[in-house]
Amino acid sequence: MPYAEVNDTRLHIRQAGTGPVALFIHGFPLDSTMWIEQIADLAAVRRCIAPDLRGFGRSAPVTGAPLTMEQHADDLAAILDVVSAEQADIVGLSMGGYIAMAFADMYPDRVRSFALIDTRSGADSEEARAGRDAIAVRLVDEGRAAIAASMDGGLLGPNASLAVRGRVRSMVEGCHYETIIGALGGMRDRADRTAILRGVTVPAAVIVGELDAVTPPDEAAAMADALPDATLTVIPGAGHLSPIEEPEGVNQALRALFERA
Repeated sequence: MPYAEVNDTRLHIRQAGTGPVALFIHGFPLDSTMWIEQIADLAAVRRCIAPDLRGFGRSAPVTGAPLTMEQHADDLAAILDVVSAEQADIVGLSMGGYIAMAFADMYPDRVRSFALIDTRSGADSEEARAGRDAIAVRLVDEGRAAIAASMDGGLLGPNASLAVRGRVRSMVEGCHYETIIGALGGMRDRADRTAILRGVTVPAAVIVGELDAVTPPDEAAAMADALPDATLTVIPGAGHLSPIEEPEGVNQALRALFERA
């Protein structure tokens, strides 16, 4: 099943393994290929499903309207229906974490375990909101390559390999302009979901790169404290994209979470 027709759109799905479903939600402006190492390793213990979110990767294009976290959460619930999964281990990175929290808010009974990776629960500040609008303008004026170049140093730790840097550039430069604009609008307007964390009583894990300058470890620690049953794992040497930079450490943390679920 490489594709699923859900909610009047066509989503591409990358999957491997058997058993309980683990649903991997990618970040911005990436796609499901960011989870390749996780799928390869964790397919031994889970049916790993990693969709390209609406408009991203090989999924159907969008027209540029804001892509809300709630819309993505609805799409993910529909994917679980397609694969006949009542529940899933929900794993989200960065924007994927925002979507994971929206999913837990909207579909709490469908969450078996909960992993938040390099993300935050709060809404954007006014400065951050203005910054997202500025990125959208710069995208149209200067192109994806300029955005990718500016993200390179901000998303990755200083020791990221050339291959990792190239992989991230490929994802960013392959993303449709309309999708980037829509995603920026959706993230800009997302709700603060800090309060819902205390209601997530399933086993949880908060994972963060030691050198994450976008959503730093102190914010991750605060989320772990708010979740009733959470562990905190800091990945040495990683920046904001720890599953790509240091996959082994992230995989170990996810395996430990799945054993608790």
